[in-house]
Amino acid sequence: MTRGHLRVYLGAAPGVGKTYRMLDEAHRRRDRGADVVIGFVESHGRTLTQAMVDDLEVVSRAVLTHRGERFEEMDLDAVLARRPQVVLVDEPAHDNAPGARNAKRWQDIEALLEAGITVLSTLNVQHLESLNDVIEQITGVRQHETVPDAWVREADQIELVDMTPEALRRRLAHGNVYSLDRIDAALGRHFRIGTLTALRELALLWLAGRVDDELERYRAEHAAASEWHPRERVVVALTGGPGGEALIRRAARLAGRSRGADLLAVHVSLGSSPVGADPALLARQRMLVEDLGGTYHQVLGEDVPSALIAFARGVNATQLVVGASRRGRLANLLRPGVGVTTTTLSGPIDVHLVTHEEANRPQRRPRAGSVSRRRRIAGYALVVAALALLALGTGLPRGEDYLSNGILLVFATVTVAALVGGLWPALVAAFSGFVLLNLFFTEPYQTLFVSHPRNVLALVVFVVVAVAVSVVVDQAARRTREAAQASAEAQTLATMAGSVLRGSRPLKALLERLRETFSLESVALLERRPGTSARPDSRQDPDTWETVASVGDRPCEAPGESDVDVPVDESLTLVLHGHRPRAGDRRIIEAFAAQAAVALRQERLAREAATAGPLAEADRMRTALLAAVSHDLRAPLASAKASVTSLRSREVRFSEEVQAELLATADESLDRLSRLVTDLLDMSRLQAGVLGVTVTDLSLRESVFSALDELGEQGHEVRVRAPEELPPVVADPGLLDRVLANVLGNALRFSPSGRPPTVTASWTGDQVELVVADHGPGVPEQERERMFVPFQRLGDTDNESGLGLGLALSRGLMEAMGGSLEPETTPGGGLTLRLTLPTAQAPSR
Repeated sequence: MTRGHLRVYLGAAPGVGKTYRMLDEAHRRRDRGADVVIGFVESHGRTLTQAMVDDLEVVSRAVLTHRGERFEEMDLDAVLARRPQVVLVDEPAHDNAPGARNAKRWQDIEALLEAGITVLSTLNVQHLESLNDVIEQITGVRQHETVPDAWVREADQIELVDMTPEALRRRLAHGNVYSLDRIDAALGRHFRIGTLTALRELALLWLAGRVDDELERYRAEHAAASEWHPRERVVVALTGGPGGEALIRRAARLAGRSRGADLLAVHVSLGSSPVGADPALLARQRMLVEDLGGTYHQVLGEDVPSALIAFARGVNATQLVVGASRRGRLANLLRPGVGVTTTTLSGPIDVHLVTHEEANRPQRRPRAGSVSRRRRIAGYALVVAALALLALGTGLPRGEDYLSNGILLVFATVTVAALVGGLWPALVAAFSGFVLLNLFFTEPYQTLFVSHPRNVLALVVFVVVAVAVSVVVDQAARRTREAAQASAEAQTLATMAGSVLRGSRPLKALLERLRETFSLESVALLERRPGTSARPDSRQDPDTWETVASVGDRPCEAPGESDVDVPVDESLTLVLHGHRPRAGDRRIIEAFAAQAAVALRQERLAREAATAGPLAEADRMRTALLAAVSHDLRAPLASAKASVTSLRSREVRFSEEVQAELLATADESLDRLSRLVTDLLDMSRLQAGVLGVTVTDLSLRESVFSALDELGEQGHEVRVRAPEELPPVVADPGLLDRVLANVLGNALRFSPSGRPPTVTASWTGDQVELVVADHGPGVPEQERERMFVPFQRLGDTDNESGLGLGLALSRGLMEAMGGSLEPETTPGGGLTLRLTLPTAQAPSR
């Protein structure tokens, strides 16, 4: 069966016109002959929207009962049985009431799509799962009804329904969004200009990311070779050498000229060159790119210009920044450099050839593959010995193959010399062999004159081939040595990365790995502290060094005390003590130093995050408290004030029954206000650790029945199993009553009719346990700890039920009395709260 199509109308906030646009599209399709029905559309009392709904066929909703209340949900089975061509389903993030086929409405939509039915739907940006935290920071409200981003991105069409914040506020003020009694509150909270602007930007950015994905998918499917540039993307090429930081900053300035531009840094590792760039410089340049908001990439290639252009086209780049060549003039004359070749291949991509301080300095060839001095001397000695033996053998009988045999022997000498001593001994062997062959192997002998033209040709060809063999053999040997060294470096760096990832303290693990790798006595990372002076006219104090981290015995406290010091930046230096490593190991040590700086920064950021965590939590609590004070506390105060104001009015005479009712309303509202204020004060005392607790021996059984008597007005049955021989507990009577009232009240409120909650008391050893179990919807395991966070109601939208402090306060009060409160799952479904308190005395059974 062909899957149906999904079209989503995305908006930044309620009231922008998503539902109206969806209904307008439904009318358009119906007028063209399509079979269109409404599965679930909420008009929210908007006249124009309701008129559009009334003009379409509506599938009757399913009525579900939960906690004694009736809920209307989309009847998925009825829609599937009706099998229309197009169905309208509003608010896919909605949580279905218990008893529905699926937990989420977007899952209902997925079932319709699998059945081949096209679905039109609407969605606010705040219901996207990936934006949940950002939305909470902007609005101060966490959305519990969300929809996965991946599901929305798979939609066939996503249309943004946009409206400026000013226009939306005018619609709200005219009563076109909410009813009149909700306008003032909405304008002051969710519909502020700043909030709407931020939500609008989020919607635009999210949709832009989805458009980018579609564009890349289209280009890949249609093999588009040309570049399309919907926004600026600046790519900077890094060689891993000095001068890379200047290129990165230049590229960042280019990207900063266009709002929303992307900065990407790329390093091309050549497969034909085993020894790559300096890993330490690359690490520092990667840190700089990330600090500037860019991303770092590394690709493999046989040719730098081709690899750069392929990467730039792959990311749809608009500009490419390349450093000026450091090659000599002769090299540039023989072969164009990377910058020139890249510019030739770039096509519509703008190439910026940027000069820097290192551009005019001669490029130093890496000596990683060069042979040692001892091996060069051995190569020269081999050449002298081999050619001397060849000269001594000239007295042997001479035949037709005399010259060819000599050429082969000299060739062998050249090849062995190149393998042992490198290029220069091989070249000496080639030219010395040429002279030896001319003197002793061509007629007339012992002269430089050659009588036969064929011998002249043979000697010339010999010199050319011998030089070529020398170069090729030397290059092969050099590549082999470079590959071996690169493999050793890569293995060392991989081991270094693994030790850092596995260690709980990455900086210590990194330094320890460096010490073990090079058999050092100690390794330390030092940080410079600028010197100060007490008087302006005195000489400035010298800089001091502070040990940030160290491993081993007797770590150095200053660079001058070490065998090797490796500066990381202006303030950090890595010092090594024990022996002086080889010069070829400097690259690896510099890589360790760069990674040590990264590890130090990560540790400091982690400490700052740990310090900022409590501050953020305090700020969240303050924000939640202000929200609670602005609404939950104001509601009972307003109710009491309205009752008292009515009683004081001289314009209206109330009957005694009405007066008694107004007085009762005021009394109940003030009692509720008093309870809320008491909860807030107790919560603040708990967090400050100054709550007064007076414990005494009391009967938990009597406390339970006392709490149930207070809650008896709710008219629910509770099954209690508490043995009379239950030992007394040590607790504060007033605090325990409040805990039991909260816990039992929650169990009563969430228990369905016909399945009353159960309260079971038992004891073991020196502890008494009270288990309160309900058979309601329960709480997912991942959400249980959040139940005990203040101002959380976990989807309970009844603002008359309090501030969301009940369970948080109950756990705090239990811990203050030496007990505990832990959640569990009720067998068969529901939530169980286990309360534990110490016994007053050891029980006797």
